[in-house]
Amino acid sequence: MREFSVPQSFSIPADVSMADSVFRHAEEDPTFTPFKRPSNGGWIDVTAAQFAKQVSAVAKGLIASGLELGDRVAILSSTRYEWVVFDYAIWTAGGCTDSIYETSSPDQAQWILEDSATTLLVVETTGHAEIHQEVTDGAATLREVLVIESGAIDELANRGSTITDEELHTRRHQVTATSPATLIYTSGTTGRPKGVQLTHANFYAQAAVCQLALPDSMIPGKRTLMFLPLAHAFARAISFGAFESKVTVAHTSDLTTLLDQFADFKPTFILSVPRVFEKVYNSARQKAVDNGKAGIFDRATATAIEYSESLEKRGPGIALRIKHAIFDKLVYSKLRSALGGECKQAFSGGAALGARLGHYFRGAGIPIYEGYGLTESSAAFAINTSNAQRIGTVGKPVDGHTARIADDGELLLRGPVVFAGYWKNEKATAESIIDGWFHTGDLGSIDNEGFVSITGRKKEIIVTAGGKNVAPAGLEDSMRAHPLISQCIVVGDAQPFIGALITLDPETLPAWVERNGLPPTTTTSDLVTNADLIAEIDTAVAEANKKVSNPEKIKKYTILQRDFTQESGELTPTLKLKRNIIHEVHRADISDLYS
Repeated sequence: MREFSVPQSFSIPADVSMADSVFRHAEEDPTFTPFKRPSNGGWIDVTAAQFAKQVSAVAKGLIASGLELGDRVAILSSTRYEWVVFDYAIWTAGGCTDSIYETSSPDQAQWILEDSATTLLVVETTGHAEIHQEVTDGAATLREVLVIESGAIDELANRGSTITDEELHTRRHQVTATSPATLIYTSGTTGRPKGVQLTHANFYAQAAVCQLALPDSMIPGKRTLMFLPLAHAFARAISFGAFESKVTVAHTSDLTTLLDQFADFKPTFILSVPRVFEKVYNSARQKAVDNGKAGIFDRATATAIEYSESLEKRGPGIALRIKHAIFDKLVYSKLRSALGGECKQAFSGGAALGARLGHYFRGAGIPIYEGYGLTESSAAFAINTSNAQRIGTVGKPVDGHTARIADDGELLLRGPVVFAGYWKNEKATAESIIDGWFHTGDLGSIDNEGFVSITGRKKEIIVTAGGKNVAPAGLEDSMRAHPLISQCIVVGDAQPFIGALITLDPETLPAWVERNGLPPTTTTSDLVTNADLIAEIDTAVAEANKKVSNPEKIKKYTILQRDFTQESGELTPTLKLKRNIIHEVHRADISDLYS
């Protein structure tokens, strides 16, 4: 058993509410700009005073609508400014935010609404309201559905006009540190989602550790463009840290024009999930291939990785520094320009980033600080920082927290960001929190300096017929490094060898089709049997196999005719594989590997 602790340097007031900072900012620095809203192709400022006024108006409307202390209000919306207004307004009115992904199916939404006993639902569009009409009609405790794009904020402001400031703040001050701030239902890679109950103390601690761990980003004057779903703990945790630190945040859900928005907004840091960083790299390489500059790009990649790796040893020598400077002008500067030109760092969570990408981006001048956490830990529990980074790890535990490796290799957590239990699910709570330690289900290690590494999931470990234990994540990460590959799932439990199901990336296929002289009408069904494409996938498999022992190598694979998606239920909202569903849907494909 191995354990590493970091002393706690902050305290959590017993009467703290996450809504307090709204009114503190408005009083102490009313002209500070915590948010920018999209308007006519540009951005308009929202000052602290304006934000507090709007939050108050919505909170009064919620009280006038019958919201009682502790009642749940659900938000089903893409990432946008109004999501944040409702979040803080719900807390100001003494309620608890119940977050629902906009990509959730009616069945998933129904389960959340019924299990949480939600009283009010806020949706983004009339389309959302129509999709979930049957669900909302059948939710016993739900009294009303409000639509953001149909004027929900103005409606609540009008409704609450008779509620006084005194009534509002009397309600706000009834909230304490132990009051539930949110219910976030786990994405459910297996089984029914469980409601993770996070308190105001959990979120207050998360905001505090963000400020302490990210001193280069969490300071006044910095900017970030938030495009991850706010229904997820990762996005909200960074948002809370940013708000407390007086960082300006803008929101968008339009990923198709993200590069244009980066160029306009010029974020100083960004946060994302590994698959997005993977796509940024693959898109850049594909562009280089299309322009006949694949050789230069690949040499630049190798140099960036070598340069980054040298930073963890004795530093780069003169020859490497010269080569790096040349590629900085030719290649890396274009990558930084694509992110708006002022982005100095990025943060990655939700899944494993992988050392290859980490070294590439750091070598290219945009270090990605990988962290680790779960919904149950309010997001970040460990994180790499500018003062302590070791690529390939998820960093050290944050201020005031302890990580432990159990005898079976499972990572256990303890500290103020860790939740106290699942909503109305004592059995699941007792199975997850034992003797004060949260059992993550992840396998890991802790080195002598406290850096935590994640090696796999206990439930994802494949045991072959020969008794070999195989952690699939490393192989899958290596496979996704190829521009043609979107997803890869490694299989082989109780089988004589390791196999894989591979999906093709629809964004890179058209250019590949054109380069190889195929008709524009060529379909994915045609490509899965194309000899040239299969040869490229064979190369990717061979590269991945170099990194593992012989029993762990992929011996056989199948290219599927469609990609895994959230809509098909095969990916979580943070683009992690739902293995049990993929195994069920593609049972015949897996069986064919071993027939």
